[in-house]
Amino acid sequence: MADTTLHEDSEPTTPTPLEQLAEAHRVGTTFKGWDGGSAQVSEATLKTVLGALGVAASSETEISRSLAEVDAGPWRSVLPAVVVVRSSDTDPLHLHVPAGSDVEFWAVDEDGVHYTGTVGEATVTRAVDGQDLERREGTLPHALPLGWHTVHARVDGVESSCTLVVTPDRLSTTASLLDRRTWGIMAQLYSVRSADSWGIGDLADLAGIARAAAEHGGGFVLVNPLHAAEPKPPVEPSPYLPTTRRYFHPLYLRIEDIPEYARLDDAARRRIEVLAAGFDAVNRTADLLDRDTTYTAKLEALELVYAVERPEQRQHDFDAYRAHQGQGLADFALWSALAESLEPGAQEWDDVGRPGSAGAVAFAEQHADRIGFHAWLQWLLDEQLQEAQLEATGAGMSIGVVHDLAVGVHPSGADAWALQDVLAAGISVGAPPDMFNQHGQDWSQPPWHPERLAEAGYAPFRDMLRNILRHAGGIRVDHILGLFRLWWIPQGQAPGEGAYVYYDHRALIGILALEAERAGAIVVGEDLGVFEPGVQEYLAERGILGTSILWFEQDDDGPLPPESYREGCLTTVTVHDLPPTAGYLAGEHVKLRDRLGLLSRPVEEEQAEDRAVQEKFLSLLRSRGLLAAGDVSVQQTVEALHALIAETPSVLLGVALADAVGEQRTQNQPGTNDEYPNWRIPLADAEGRAVLVEDLAGSERFASLVRALGPAGPSESPG
Repeated sequence: MADTTLHEDSEPTTPTPLEQLAEAHRVGTTFKGWDGGSAQVSEATLKTVLGALGVAASSETEISRSLAEVDAGPWRSVLPAVVVVRSSDTDPLHLHVPAGSDVEFWAVDEDGVHYTGTVGEATVTRAVDGQDLERREGTLPHALPLGWHTVHARVDGVESSCTLVVTPDRLSTTASLLDRRTWGIMAQLYSVRSADSWGIGDLADLAGIARAAAEHGGGFVLVNPLHAAEPKPPVEPSPYLPTTRRYFHPLYLRIEDIPEYARLDDAARRRIEVLAAGFDAVNRTADLLDRDTTYTAKLEALELVYAVERPEQRQHDFDAYRAHQGQGLADFALWSALAESLEPGAQEWDDVGRPGSAGAVAFAEQHADRIGFHAWLQWLLDEQLQEAQLEATGAGMSIGVVHDLAVGVHPSGADAWALQDVLAAGISVGAPPDMFNQHGQDWSQPPWHPERLAEAGYAPFRDMLRNILRHAGGIRVDHILGLFRLWWIPQGQAPGEGAYVYYDHRALIGILALEAERAGAIVVGEDLGVFEPGVQEYLAERGILGTSILWFEQDDDGPLPPESYREGCLTTVTVHDLPPTAGYLAGEHVKLRDRLGLLSRPVEEEQAEDRAVQEKFLSLLRSRGLLAAGDVSVQQTVEALHALIAETPSVLLGVALADAVGEQRTQNQPGTNDEYPNWRIPLADAEGRAVLVEDLAGSERFASLVRALGPAGPSESPG
């Protein structure tokens, strides 16, 4: 952020006290407008955002007091709220203590090893609240191992402590990718069914996709976020607006793979077989997906399986899982039980109160079995996720399953309730106006409160990552720029009436790298869009891979040469917010936006520009001998585009499963809700016929597309 307020076509001006206060709390006072110029954040927005951060700023007197607190606040605590460092850091830790006090300083790592530190003489002194204080530097004699540790200080016999997180300088899993490129499949799991699915792709289907890709030499399968939605129908179709990012959606369970399924009595088994048979014909159609019907049937089946008595070892394993997950699972299961009976926003939520309140405890006691049911569902998901990853690596994949982490959560969801202490109230996340959306965007998701998250020792962030990575070879972080800054929109305001709030990205990226390091997983950051200078370089320095989409890699002169792409990157031809490549070549993205009234100029102009841009890419293909001149098929063009990304130095190449089977329909059209059936398009081929998991292994179109990757294909990839 700048130290001065910038106005377009003007000299820097001295910031007002309100702007100084905003800057001190890492709230941006300007932003780049849709026209590329510098736009000013309004005073009203600054005051509201500061209020959401817990900073009084409604009057000149409050602003003056809050500015004084910026300087005095850190002196009131011996230790900071949390310390996050890189393993190579040697800077001392600042302690604020009464002048002349006796200070002891030490750390205990997560294995219980004790590290005695030393405390230097005072470096700075000042009076705070009438007391003389001094800043002293605490130094530990040895570098602590990577992990979550605790720093302690005893000042005149009074002890205090804080969390110390030691993170890797650079994620080591990235280095292993530099030796040999890997390609993988990108799939919207819910859309890919098998003959045994219940109308929606599930975790057994994920294993089947992995096996099919591995047969062609694929090293990973990147799936949509598998986060949990509502505990009962109707459920939110968007995987990017979940109720929680820590736990998973029971919709993805394969009922027949639950061990207790074999112990059902005849009546219960017959009922489940009838439920399953109802989806035989559904799996083979390309009609829109119906999550609610599938989830209703699966919940009925799951209730029957839950009633089966578990063998002693199975019960022991379930109990151990609940104990390991701790309060996080308990709160999620409690919320799920509540949400089954209470409507969002109902008065009864206020009666129950916050997690840990008397009302919440009483409800939990009265509904212990129902809470146990929801905890059981997560245990089953944990088992089937583990099996899917083992199937993937067992088939030869070097990475296996790569999960997707959504930007945020539903404002009425489980995380919004259970984590309300570390989320900002009265705020939603979005994007400011830009050339693509001159009104801006409101994603209706509450953001992390940066200071409260730090005060919690970043535990909620860690626990979320840790659970996603339990059985994964990697994680893709959607809009990873949100770990640097997020656009905060005050409740009730238009998206353009927001402000950027900046986060401690060194801490968040460091913790992301630490948890991935411990899981042996790679990290891909979706780093597209508007960002500040140095962001991509910082991510690369920490071993976080970036993202490149072919159609976006261009400048005023046309497509960038593939040799100029980043090495530390996942490069793909398309992405889920665009049509599959066959549809893109046909201009489906323009036609669809025209039908939905989303164009800001005549469709003829939009189509002409789109064709001109596409022709530049096609000319590049021809100039490199990847595409013949004259009439060529759509499939040949799709394969040539993939051959082009194979000429990049990028260590990961992604192939959309939709491209591998000839699908043309768009999975998601940004800027729409019910105007288009987002996230409800089943996988189909070029003729509109449903494609099943069983069809992939013998698909010549699939094999031909993989061959187009050349050396990145079967001959050099794992498997």
